[in-house]
Amino acid sequence: MSRSCSVWGGLSIVTLLTLVQWESCCWGMTLNSVQLHPASSRPARAEAGTVPLRHKRNWVWNQFFVLEEYTGDDPLYVGKLHSDVDKGEGRIKYVLTGEGATTIFTIDENTGDIHATKRLDREEQAYYTLRAQARDRATNLPVEPESEFVIKVQDINDNEPKFPDGPYQAHVPEMSPVGTSVVEVKATDADDPTYGNSARVVYSILEGQPYFSVEPKTGIVRTALPNMDREARDQYLLVIQAKDMGGQMGGLSGTTTVTVTLTDVNDNPPRFSRKSYQFAVPESLPVASVVAKIKALDSDVGANAEMEYRIIEGDGLGVFRVEPDADTQEGVISLQKNLDFETKSSYTLKIEASNKNIDPRFRAQGPFSDTAMVKLVVENVDEPPVFSSPISRMSVSEAAKVGTIIGTVSALDPDSTNSPIRYSIDRNTDLERFFNIEAATGVISTAKPLDREVNAVHNITILAIESLDPAQVGKGIALITVMDVNDNAPVFAIEYETFVCETAQPGQVIETISAVDKDEPPSGHRFFFSLTAEAAGNHNFTLRDNKDNTASVLTKRGGFQRREQAMYRLPVLIVDSGSPALSSTNTLSIRVCDCDSDGTPQACGTEAFLLSAGLSTGALMAILACILTLLVLVLLIVTVRRRKKEPLILDEDRDVRENIVRYDDEGGGEEDTEAFDMVALRNLNVARDSKARRDVTPEVPTLYCSRPPPYKITPDNGIFRDFIWDRLKDADVDPSAPPYDSLQTYAFEGSGSVAESLSSLESLSTDSEQSYDYLSDWGPRFKKLADLYGHNDSSNIFSS
Repeated sequence: MSRSCSVWGGLSIVTLLTLVQWESCCWGMTLNSVQLHPASSRPARAEAGTVPLRHKRNWVWNQFFVLEEYTGDDPLYVGKLHSDVDKGEGRIKYVLTGEGATTIFTIDENTGDIHATKRLDREEQAYYTLRAQARDRATNLPVEPESEFVIKVQDINDNEPKFPDGPYQAHVPEMSPVGTSVVEVKATDADDPTYGNSARVVYSILEGQPYFSVEPKTGIVRTALPNMDREARDQYLLVIQAKDMGGQMGGLSGTTTVTVTLTDVNDNPPRFSRKSYQFAVPESLPVASVVAKIKALDSDVGANAEMEYRIIEGDGLGVFRVEPDADTQEGVISLQKNLDFETKSSYTLKIEASNKNIDPRFRAQGPFSDTAMVKLVVENVDEPPVFSSPISRMSVSEAAKVGTIIGTVSALDPDSTNSPIRYSIDRNTDLERFFNIEAATGVISTAKPLDREVNAVHNITILAIESLDPAQVGKGIALITVMDVNDNAPVFAIEYETFVCETAQPGQVIETISAVDKDEPPSGHRFFFSLTAEAAGNHNFTLRDNKDNTASVLTKRGGFQRREQAMYRLPVLIVDSGSPALSSTNTLSIRVCDCDSDGTPQACGTEAFLLSAGLSTGALMAILACILTLLVLVLLIVTVRRRKKEPLILDEDRDVRENIVRYDDEGGGEEDTEAFDMVALRNLNVARDSKARRDVTPEVPTLYCSRPPPYKITPDNGIFRDFIWDRLKDADVDPSAPPYDSLQTYAFEGSGSVAESLSSLESLSTDSEQSYDYLSDWGPRFKKLADLYGHNDSSNIFSS
């Protein structure tokens, strides 16, 4: 069935979708042709007095509908555009612009048919806005104004519900009543909620029953069982389903998980694992030490398991105390007073443990506390001696003589053995040994003179040692205060620099002096000032005691002149108020100065006088330069003389062993004994002088009266080594013996040599047949060798 209706803008639409028709057009009809009438052809209003004609109402054509997810092979027909100008002659063409034109939607320019060429997804884009126009094919000019319309993508159920916030973690207190809200889950469906039931979600629980339930419409998860105990099971895993289409068959669904953790409440009282405990405690344990630890068990956790411990009964009240450990919740028993096995050997305590935070809902279950008995057995320990007073305070006069008794300390063995005590002073606290102590009695006395001004208080440690067990040592403190005596005379408080102006008038105060005293009398210092008897009658200055430990120096006259006397010395006598009183004479030096009108010194003493006498600054500088030059010359002369007196010692950087000294003259052979006596080396029994000079021929007595012993003597290596080292040490420590280069020959080779001695002297005792007669022809220098190795009898060599 076809209908023709006039519409907006002069265009008509043919659509295959179900449209709303205002009047005679029925639901479900398909429009094959819709004509667009120009404005000039629209029916005119009825004139007055005439019966108006009834016209059909227009179509609402400005939106098309197209299903999403179309899977057909051919382009999907959307609708048709037609203009009244188009008479079918082919002069009009239709143009489509806007969102998706030519890419998603195409129009047949001849017929005005619109097709969708791509698969559409409403969840990506729900509608498209396009514009249509009819143009003259020849001139391409519009024949009608442009019209805008919308192509709306119609939804189908192609998206399942999803939980954007899943999976969920939730907590609920244990023992919660049924229906307690745990968590709310929320699923979303991307389908159109305004069209059908595609986006209407219903919730259900797949896993987690019978402990929990979920409301179908809201997604609120609630507890379904009472008295869920965390101590039995503390965690549950739920699977929640969300299904669209109102939960009907064919709907799509999605799931999420909810992990529900039961939180703790204080529903369990503390309990001791035992009803009685016993611990051993050494009697030597220091105060505040931990004696023992006990713990009441509580199945709860966190603040619900926090404990409080207290001693409610027992004979250890005041001696022990118990406190909770914040980390372990143990009851820590500590010592408050010293223990003594000999006085009391055991204690019994009744300790209560209770929860700190109690939930009123569970108070009816019974008391949230428990008690246990604790027995503490004191162990006997060999204790060190204990002083009757930990700190003994004593005093002694600094004038006390050596051996003066200062005081006595005493200590006792607290054990039943009651060992005798020996006393001593820890010398680390009395390094200078000012004091002694009697080992048996503990009497302390002075060992040296004391000086309060050096050390006013001596803090010494006294050791008390058990005679039966010296390892047991007790310590006490002796504070010895040295009492002051008047043994220091007063002196000037500072080094005064006093001056008097040449313009000073008689009676003028030129200085105020004060004094200090190292002593400290109990009533304070009182000093008396006066001039000495010799200075009392001087005509220049006088002294006035101000009675406040100060004194003023005044002039007796005026007219002081530097040229006459540049410096005055005034002896001042200062006496203290001690018993006996001590005094000292202090000299006050007063310089005469040239002062300005305010009394400020400009020039003082002899230096100023020399300047005023006419010596210029340049002259003074020249004099000082001459004096310095003379001093430098004197120092140079003294240095040169000292160097001449120094012995000839080789430079430390040189080593005589590394120098080769060559002599062009020939030695004198064995008859030359001026350089060194070889006999002294051949006989080690010769007496040695500890300071013998190596460059002086030593005087050696005759060694043999007749025939000497054979030279083949096996030397004692130790003795020979000692001899060499002694000579070396003598040369090193003797500053007056220069180390002259010399060749020293030793007759001994040393033991252990396979070749024995290589000396030619041993050839005398051999049966050598070699002839040495030619030595006689070599001249007088070889006469000695000719006599030794010639035909003479070797027995006459050393004849006397």
